Amino acid sequence: MTAPLRAPREIAAPGNGGVGDSPLRPDGTLKVRGEFAYSSDLWIEGMLWGATLRSPHPRARIVSMDIGPALAMNGVHAVLTHEDVPGRKHYGLDLTWDQPVLAIGEVRHQGEPIALVAADHPEIARRALKAIVIEWEVLEPLTDARRAAFDPAYPQVQERPNPARHQPVRFGDVESVRDRAEVVVTGAYEVGIQDQAFLGPESGLAVPREDGGLDLYVATQWMHNDLKQIGPCLGLTDEQIHMTLSGVGGAFGGREDLSMQIHAGMLALRTGRPIKIVYNREESFFGHVHRHPAEMRYEYGATRDGRILYADVEILLDGGAYTSATLNVVGNAASLGVGPYAIPNVKIDAYGVYTNNPPCGAMRGFGAVQACFAYESMMDKLGAACGIDPVTIRQINAASQGTPLATGQIIWAPLPMAEMLEQARRLPMPADLDASDIRNLPGGASQTTHGEGVRRGVGYGVGLKNICFSEGYDDYSTARVRLEVIGGVATALVHTAAAEVGQGLVTVEAQIARTELGIEHVVIHPADNGVGSAGSSSASRQTYMTGGAVKTACEAVRQELFARVPGGHTDLSLVGGKIVSESMGVLAAIEDVLGEDAVEETRRFHHHPTTGMDERTGQGDTHAQLGLCVHRAVVDVDVELGLVKVVELAAVQDVGKIINRLSLEGQIHGGTAQGLGLAVMEEIVVRDGKVRNPSFTDYLIPTILDMPPMRLEILENADPRAPYGLRGAGEPPTLSSTPAVVAAIRDATGLDLTRVPVRPEHLTE
Repeated sequence: MTAPLRAPREIAAPGNGGVGDSPLRPDGTLKVRGEFAYSSDLWIEGMLWGATLRSPHPRARIVSMDIGPALAMNGVHAVLTHEDVPGRKHYGLDLTWDQPVLAIGEVRHQGEPIALVAADHPEIARRALKAIVIEWEVLEPLTDARRAAFDPAYPQVQERPNPARHQPVRFGDVESVRDRAEVVVTGAYEVGIQDQAFLGPESGLAVPREDGGLDLYVATQWMHNDLKQIGPCLGLTDEQIHMTLSGVGGAFGGREDLSMQIHAGMLALRTGRPIKIVYNREESFFGHVHRHPAEMRYEYGATRDGRILYADVEILLDGGAYTSATLNVVGNAASLGVGPYAIPNVKIDAYGVYTNNPPCGAMRGFGAVQACFAYESMMDKLGAACGIDPVTIRQINAASQGTPLATGQIIWAPLPMAEMLEQARRLPMPADLDASDIRNLPGGASQTTHGEGVRRGVGYGVGLKNICFSEGYDDYSTARVRLEVIGGVATALVHTAAAEVGQGLVTVEAQIARTELGIEHVVIHPADNGVGSAGSSSASRQTYMTGGAVKTACEAVRQELFARVPGGHTDLSLVGGKIVSESMGVLAAIEDVLGEDAVEETRRFHHHPTTGMDERTGQGDTHAQLGLCVHRAVVDVDVELGLVKVVELAAVQDVGKIINRLSLEGQIHGGTAQGLGLAVMEEIVVRDGKVRNPSFTDYLIPTILDMPPMRLEILENADPRAPYGLRGAGEPPTLSSTPAVVAAIRDATGLDLTRVPVRPEHLTE
């Protein structure tokens, strides 16, 4: 079988640009021109189209199903149900393996896959889905997360105990100091369901091989974890499946779980024909997990001068029908439940529960976003109660290097939070409102106001996010680097399985290879499972982990190259394609030493070990690295109509070491935009377990008109344990931007806003 047209090609990184430079992205021009091959663009001779039948009910039993009418249709080649799964009938992101490939007897959330169709044309496939006849016994959905967690009379979901995880954190003794508090503030906060809203829908191509194996071209975040689930369900070994990363149109956590991979594989193996599946936008809302909605209750006790004595916290996360990443999201929310503050006595109880609501899992910020909105709201509330401004109250309680977190983990790297807050406060403010141009006003060109009822507010937010995988996970990445002479020029080929999901990783890999090998020409091999796992493109980890792997492999290549230089020199380096001795100058060109030979090395890179959280106390060195971002938001609010215009967002972030400033600024802007969306517009609306707005018409995301100008202050306080001292940077801005925007709205309106997204009716009562 030939390769699919528009399959991923090797991406040559153009021009110079090592670590610290900002070379342009090799895929950037293609994407801007619309020429880049995303997974939905794949095509191969003889392919069929796959489609999925999904449940209209959040909870129901399948009394009977008749696929005969669909099979009888012209152009239909296969109709499959759970009885046709070749291997294991369940899969799962973590160890739970609780999600059925296709529904077995009952459905537990709206949109759950029930049957598959392969047909000559996508429209025929869709018509065949409608021809499948199902008799349902509709059951009452279990949608109340609090009752699911705490009410013994509430029916258990799927015969599994609720909660899925309860993680306590106990630090100090809250009860011993409760009576000493001179100021006590409480708050109850809610976060709605946010969608990753990536622009490229779930899609891919499965091609059967003559040896009985399968070639998969998919858009994913973690090929090897996909493979670990796909193989057993299809009854294939890892060696029988070759996965190639196709162009990914965004991810943000929503592609960590499987979507169409097993389904396309089943249809390809059954029909013996290539199968292409592309979700439409509505199906995409049902085909991936979302951010966990949260209910949170906080109580802080402090001295009159604003120093916090204790925090008493409850965090409840609704994981929906299946586990996905819920267990780890709970761990993140618990360990970061009070953020970057030095609080001597902490009691946190974090819960994740099963319901019949939409399944929730990984999304940028991963449990820390929900907690950040609550603890930053509490800091503003505490400051107001003590008569202390929002920046100073945070500085009084700021953690720093050497401070223990609530889990007892000591912050080992520089964390200049107090200074960062001061920098944010001192940044120039935007110009006063110019009401003569209606585009500057809330509501913009809709002419809802001419300035009457518009008030300005300023707010701050600080977010602390773990970087890389935590809680004892053996986090590693693999890289293979080959140095050879091509056309008379020393060239490096970098091969990893790391998913380029839009963050610019292919650019960073090339920068590191240029820096470590002292050459210009670097080619990035298409990501596939022909090399060891690179882990997930999540947790802000790929520059740290895969960057570390590429660096380590390049170092091994360099040492092998040096070993070929006569004379036993110990002071060699690579500069501009030359082997240089500090004492003797240029010794040889790389091309002369290599000749027709090549040097190839494969290396795994691990970060320093972490530990799990104690089941009773939550104590442990759970995180490999921590990232911090401070936001200042300025908003204008029409208090009569409830309309909000974010005038400016300023961010101060410590990234340890700038690898590529252009990409880094894009990450801060992008993370901030998603935090702004959660603050004022983004929410999947669910009623009785059913999604009411599965489209970009009704699920609103910030556009260029909503995203304000940004001021950035980027600091470089190196983390001594990380490659080049860098810190992962993609997630912290998502945490702090949401509470900063809401704090600014509170400042403008005087309202105690406790839920995001903030809606007009929250402002107009």
